[in-house]
Amino acid sequence: MVRNVQSGKEIVVTVANKIGVLADISRVVADHGINIQALAGWGDADKAQIMLVTGDNQRAVDALKKKNYTAIHESDVVLVELENKPGVMKTVTAKLAENQIDIKYIYGTTCSCGGPALVVLRTSDNERALMAFKGK
Repeated sequence: MVRNVQSGKEIVVTVANKIGVLADISRVVADHGINIQALAGWGDADKAQIMLVTGDNQRAVDALKKKNYTAIHESDVVLVELENKPGVMKTVTAKLAENQIDIKYIYGTTCSCGGPALVVLRTSDNERALMAFKGK
């Protein structure tokens, strides 16, 4: 069910919430040949936060800073590669609950062709989450 689990980093960009900002961020990253592996975001009337896991976070951050995106930081996350089939998320979330690990937030990607899914987790204790998935 869980194919791979590892610690990782996500880029968090805080921006004014306006039309086209995600398109611009996506363009900047793509223009540098960097793949976005997972993406999430939220916004309110004034600001938005965009979370990205990329194939090369350092280059992505550098490219975004050159385009005047200055409110950027990286957060520690757990990257879980899963089989893309029913019940897998139930197993993942039950494992965290069983170990008394709180999910702060979660987002992910799937593939309609049945390829693996990538789930990005920020938890109350990422190190314990890693050990729980690795069976330690």
